[in-house]
Amino acid sequence: MTAEINEQPEVLAGLVETRAEIATVARSITERSPRFALLIARGSSDHAALYAKYLIEILLGLPAGLASPSTTTLYDARPDLRDVLVVTVSQSGSSPDLLEATASAKAGGALTLAVTNTPASALHDVAEFSVQIRAGQELAVAATKTYSATLLALYLLVDAARGGSGEHVRDIGELARQALRESSEGVERAVERYRFADRLITTARGYSFATALEAALKLTETSYLATRAYSGADLLHGPVAAIDTDTAVLAVTSEGKGGGAMWDVLDAVSGRGADVLTVGSAAASVPASLSIPLPETAEEIAPILEVLPVQRLALGLALARGFDPDRPRGLHKVTRTR
Repeated sequence: MTAEINEQPEVLAGLVETRAEIATVARSITERSPRFALLIARGSSDHAALYAKYLIEILLGLPAGLASPSTTTLYDARPDLRDVLVVTVSQSGSSPDLLEATASAKAGGALTLAVTNTPASALHDVAEFSVQIRAGQELAVAATKTYSATLLALYLLVDAARGGSGEHVRDIGELARQALRESSEGVERAVERYRFADRLITTARGYSFATALEAALKLTETSYLATRAYSGADLLHGPVAAIDTDTAVLAVTSEGKGGGAMWDVLDAVSGRGADVLTVGSAAASVPASLSIPLPETAEEIAPILEVLPVQRLALGLALARGFDPDRPRGLHKVTRTR
C-alpha cells in the first residue's frame, strides 16, 4: 500500500499524456447526444462514479444518476435506456453484477462505456466504448492508485466532452507529488492524534463528498475504525445530534463552493465538542484541531489530490493500531457480487 500510494504522481502524469485518446472516446459519445447519464459501480469505484456524477451535471449540464445493479441482477428489471449513456466504473472489470448490469443496459438501448484498469477484462468486451485508467497492477487490497487514476480518467473524459483542453490537470503529477510531500507531517500528527479513536465521521460537500466517502471506506477496511460518511448538508439534518466530545470528524474542505458550504457544518460539529481534522486546499483557513493543507486547484479536480493524505492516514492508523493494511481481514482484491 505504501509503494502504491507513492506511485500516484507518476501514474497521474502518465494518464494525462493519453488525453487525446480519451478525447476521441468523448467525441464519439457526444456525437450520439445522450439525454441522461447513468453510472454503475461498487466500492471505491462507486465513489469515483459519484465524482463523475457531479462533473457531468455541473460541467456538461446533463442529468446523471447512480444505478442500483441489483434491480437488474436480483429483480430482473429491464428499463428503457435508449439515448442514455451508461458508464460502468470497475478497476478489475470482472464483478458479475457490473457485467450483467452493463450487458442489460446495452440490450436496453444504452450507449455503454467501461472505465477500467484491466484492458483484457470481460467488461471491456461487453461495453461499446472503453477508457483505460492505466494505473498498472495494484497488489494491495485497498485501492489507492487505481482510485485516483479513475478520478482523473473520468475528469479527462468529461472535460473533453465539454470541449476543454485539460489545462487544469496539465501538471497534476507534480501537484500530487507536492501534496504527498507537504502533507506528510500533518498525516503523522493525525495518526498520533486519532490512533485510539473509537469512531470517526467524514464529511464534505460538492465534488469533495466523493473524498469523504472514500476516506470512510479506507479507514474502515484498513484500520477497522468505525467510520461513517455524510454529506455536510445531510449531517445537519439529524446525525449531528450524535456528535459529542468523543467524536472525531474528518472534514474535506477545499477552495470553492463546496468547501465554502462547509463553514456552517464545522461550526455545528465544533459546537458539540467534536475533534475536527480538516483536509484540503482550504483546510488551514477554517477552525479545526488539526489541518492538512493541500495545493489549491480548480475545484473540480481537488478530489484527485484530497484523497492522497487520506490514504496515508488510513495506512498510518492501520499500522499504529497493529493491523496489516495489505491484508484486511475478510477482504480480497476482487470482490464478486451479484
